[in-house]
Amino acid sequence: MLVNLDEKLEPILTDVLRRNAGEEEFHQAVREVLESLGRVIAKHPDYADDALIERICEPERQIIFRIPWVDDKGQVHINRGFRVQFNSALGPYKGGIRFHPSVNLGIIKFLGFEQTFKNALTGMPIGGGKGGSDFNPRDRSDGEIMRFCQSFMTELYRHLGEYTDVPAGDIGVGGREIGYLFGQYKRITNRYEAGVLTGKGLVYGGSRARREATGYGAVYFVERMLATIGRDFSGKRAVVSGSGNVAIYTMEKIRQFGGTVIACSDSNGYVIDEAGIDLDLVKEIKEVRRGRIADYAALKKGARYIEKGSIWEVPCDIAMPSATQNELTGKDAAALIKNGVIAVGEGANMPSTPEAVRAFQEAGVLFAPGKAANAGGVATSALEMQQNASRDSWTFAETEERLAKIMHGIHDSCAATAEEYGAPGNYVLGANIAGFVRVAEAMRAMGVV
Repeated sequence: MLVNLDEKLEPILTDVLRRNAGEEEFHQAVREVLESLGRVIAKHPDYADDALIERICEPERQIIFRIPWVDDKGQVHINRGFRVQFNSALGPYKGGIRFHPSVNLGIIKFLGFEQTFKNALTGMPIGGGKGGSDFNPRDRSDGEIMRFCQSFMTELYRHLGEYTDVPAGDIGVGGREIGYLFGQYKRITNRYEAGVLTGKGLVYGGSRARREATGYGAVYFVERMLATIGRDFSGKRAVVSGSGNVAIYTMEKIRQFGGTVIACSDSNGYVIDEAGIDLDLVKEIKEVRRGRIADYAALKKGARYIEKGSIWEVPCDIAMPSATQNELTGKDAAALIKNGVIAVGEGANMPSTPEAVRAFQEAGVLFAPGKAANAGGVATSALEMQQNASRDSWTFAETEERLAKIMHGIHDSCAATAEEYGAPGNYVLGANIAGFVRVAEAMRAMGVV
């Protein structure tokens, strides 16, 4: 017997495990959603008809390709590229591209599956997809990264289009990489199709607030969640894992809301600054110097750097895991709970293990799952698509206002859905069911396709 899973859904998960052997992150993501759907099937048995759930768990298309490229010394390298077009019931596939050595098909499928429900929660007309490569951009020159991106796009372009599939950035893919990818797409197709990629530079069709959107959006969600217990960020100590784009702008918005971020990290370790993390210094280190977070302690008096270890041992009121999947374990959750954490907001995709999520829920800690809390990035990407389609450009304030409204709407939808299905305050269940129902209704309307 599979624990916490409705007996009608057990065969579906068993089949997913069999058909996708070894893809542990994908298994984890599917199981989490299926664990929430027992209440839906009990209330609406027709959702089990016509293999609807099985179809949602199977990507519409999985693309794997070779990426040959030449480094600055003339040596040829081969990487592997992926694009999983998971579900287009609500609109064109939409989701980021990740460049990182850990990338494999299972990682991309988990991200694409999560993206399907995340995009549904935004209320925008976008389906779910994800892509990437096992290429490591660290310590590569601009020229090497450009040549890699051009080779990557030379294969991928045939599968993209503003009405087909619209990628964006993710880990290892920022404005520089998006520019190289868009330039190659334009070169190959002879079309200035601005809506084919999001996260573009402002000078060629990008949206203001896109860089900030994922981090800002996560904080807007947690702000709304805290309000349900009469609390806010003012005077709270926060810990944010990561020091990339999402983490930086999570920290920035927490500070704007009156909180103090006392620790952040990268893959080598974490830094503690009891006076509050100096964001300008972090931006200089990560965005200008492309350095490591250890440099912060060397440059900032009073800061301490801890190599390796767990950032979640730092006592805080609010924790925002914003680095990568499964970074926050059950042991980490226990440490946070012991130290009095009141809220956890996932800025990354599935950064908390199932054991950690269970511990937070059992302890009564407010918990915002990534598919809801970090939807601000893709929501603003959809706003970028709107601006491209209308040949328009909005101000930062206009875009952020729309972002805040979308994130508050996602929170309220998750909360109301959890209440409707007898689990008030369970944002994981609320997010999974609300996203599933929207996708399922669209799929049923289109028949068996």
